[in-house]
Amino acid sequence: MMIPIEVVLLLLLVITAITIARIRDLWAAVMFTGIYSFLSASWMLILDAPDVSFTEAAVGAGISTVLMLSTLALTGTKTRAAGDSFRPVPFLAVVVTGGMLVYGTLDMPHFGSPEDPIHLYPSPGFVERSEHDMHGLPNVVTAVLASYRGYDTLGETTVVLTAGIAVLLILRKGKDEKAYASKSNATGGSQ
Repeated sequence: MMIPIEVVLLLLLVITAITIARIRDLWAAVMFTGIYSFLSASWMLILDAPDVSFTEAAVGAGISTVLMLSTLALTGTKTRAAGDSFRPVPFLAVVVTGGMLVYGTLDMPHFGSPEDPIHLYPSPGFVERSEHDMHGLPNVVTAVLASYRGYDTLGETTVVLTAGIAVLLILRKGKDEKAYASKSNATGGSQ
């Protein structure tokens, strides 16, 4: 049974997705994608997956939004006027792809079924030990990522941090070049 906060988050996710698809202002679209990522991170947190929630908040709502806003600041926000004509080939491609995706889900096991392959692979002892080792955390995935694969998770976090620092250095370099160009223009060129 879904709790009220899950229903509210799902409703907000749907409203945000529709808004992103229909909005024409690029700045607002970028902001709404950040909001969508933040709502997705909140959803993952409610599903007891704080590791996935942290990554979505850092990458989706954080770095991606900053990169898109920086790109808009460098390129501008002018959009081309869309044609009013209906294009059957792209529409057909979308319908066929969507149909294949829906057809592919028909063979999937039912959600939460104990006979799912994912529930058959780990040994029961591993699952029982993970709850004890992580002091009662309800999510086995969190136990695996936080304890058994802690160094791997630390490495992934380090990669995300390094990528963020690299992006900041690149953006700063562009800012320094603009400042140098405006300074040389003010002094009458290079000497």
